[in-house]
Amino acid sequence: MRTRSVTALLAAALTALLLVPATPAAAHNSLQEATPARDARLTAAPTQVTLRFLQGLNPSFTTITVSDAAQRTVPTSAPAVDGATGTVTIDEPLGNGTYTVAYRVVSRDGHPVQGSYRFTVADPAAPAPSAPASAAPTPTALAASAGVDGADEPDASGARSGDDGPPVALLAGGAVAGLLVITGIVLLVARRARARRTDH
Repeated sequence: MRTRSVTALLAAALTALLLVPATPAAAHNSLQEATPARDARLTAAPTQVTLRFLQGLNPSFTTITVSDAAQRTVPTSAPAVDGATGTVTIDEPLGNGTYTVAYRVVSRDGHPVQGSYRFTVADPAAPAPSAPASAAPTPTALAASAGVDGADEPDASGARSGDDGPPVALLAGGAVAGLLVITGIVLLVARRARARRTDH
């Protein structure tokens, strides 16, 4: 009976062990706040875009772009990273219209996150921009419109983001290690139980 009880406890421990590796995925980086905000309708054109994330950013792998309704990339400065905040300065005044902010960042733990959102400039004193006859979308704008916008459900800030999740090899390795440890304990307990019955 003692052997069965120990086996049941070890099985419960194994179940808990297998559930633990899935927890860090929820702790990956995500966009917390954006200025301009998602779906904002501004009466004055912004001069900067600032994104604040849950975790610190790697400055070497932080990309923030702004594109207009024709998918043309708006000239901006390189992202300035301060801890968990990334900021780009817009180099030219924005006319009235809808703009897309796309981002791809890598947390300091190496996990990539990407997403995008839109805002609108509606300055009553500014004329609406004229549509160009033809405009070839840039690679960055294509990535923002095709691959990023429909990545996942909106996060806390309302922007859509992609999350790669924990590596499969890490999950499998943890499960195998746990099984080996628990199997060894079960065999040891069973061997001692047999030895006790032999002694009696």
